[in-house]
Amino acid sequence: MGEHLTRTDVRHLERCVQLAGKALEAGHDPFGSLLVDAYGTVLTEDHNRVGEGDQTLHPEIALARWAARHLDGPGRAAATVYTSGEHCPMCSAAHAWVGLGRIVFASSSAQLASWREEWGLAPGPVTPLATGQVAPGVAVAGPDSRLAAEVRSLHARNWGVEDADGAATG
Repeated sequence: MGEHLTRTDVRHLERCVQLAGKALEAGHDPFGSLLVDAYGTVLTEDHNRVGEGDQTLHPEIALARWAARHLDGPGRAAATVYTSGEHCPMCSAAHAWVGLGRIVFASSSAQLASWREEWGLAPGPVTPLATGQVAPGVAVAGPDSRLAAEVRSLHARNWGVEDADGAATG
């Protein structure tokens, strides 16, 4: 799916997975994201905050808003958003409207939808479209199989289900 992941991409994705774990520990769904400029500097990071009662408090939205306030058009276009999970349609749209550059994700929307189905959970409230279906001009890279397994484990813990390896996750 999309571009090949570099070592730098994987390093940034590892931080996103850490942030997703931090979100889970704080009572939120496990998603974490970074905004990185063209020179590789992390400009800002955030994790999901939907446990506060606002289902739009996704980290990708927070990063898009931050970029709109702090970066000019060329700076936004040159920036990369790294995230533990591929953008949902709402976040993909925000990303495109703000004019951010590429998106790199550890796990895909299709993977998350598949996990939820496997665990007998209801689908989410929004159709899990790939980023390219919502924002076709945005370059994407991901998923990463090793990190996707870690993300899967975080989601299993979040939903109190048993992961595929048989370990209790709740």
